[in-house]
Amino acid sequence: MTEQTSTVLIVDDDQAVRESLRDLFESVGLRVEAFASAPEVLHAKRPDTPCCLVLDVRLPGPSGLDFQHELNEKNIVLPIVFLTGHGDIPMSVRAIKAGAIEFLTKPFREQDLLDAVTAALDRDRASLEEERVMAGLRDRFDLLTPRERAVMGLVVTGRRNKQIAYEIAASETTVKAHRTNLMRKMQASSLADLMAMAGKLGFRQDSPVGAVK
Repeated sequence: MTEQTSTVLIVDDDQAVRESLRDLFESVGLRVEAFASAPEVLHAKRPDTPCCLVLDVRLPGPSGLDFQHELNEKNIVLPIVFLTGHGDIPMSVRAIKAGAIEFLTKPFREQDLLDAVTAALDRDRASLEEERVMAGLRDRFDLLTPRERAVMGLVVTGRRNKQIAYEIAASETTVKAHRTNLMRKMQASSLADLMAMAGKLGFRQDSPVGAVK
């Protein structure tokens, strides 16, 4: 499937359903972790691979929709595919508006479920990659000195070296050195590349010292 086998987290209080879903997902090479209730998921360690949640709407304790709300409140990003034997349109609309990938009513086609899970795993894979990229970007930004950060903030707003030198009370030669160093530390190949990095880091365009949000 992928270099890292993705994981499907199944939450259903019916053991027969859990085992049936396990067999289906394992048949296409996915890892499976199964739970009988929503709280069990929070107490378990999240897999270090792309994963998604296949979640029954009706559960003992918090419902699947309540659990989705709890995850959102805690800012836990976990793509969800809902399954239910008692769904209705308002319920499905609520789930999708809250970020669910799909809302399937039993009985459903196995291929529809597999397609939904594939879409959910793709979303989580992209999210994890974005987190990895942002972590690397922040690590590189942390290597900059305060003066280099100030120069970066002015560079990405379009200031020329002479203008930057005036604003930070330094010579153009010093500004050029700072600029060379920050481009190297940020691993930026061009000004456009540096500007894109600054945008991801949340630079305030009106800041004269390159502050971030």
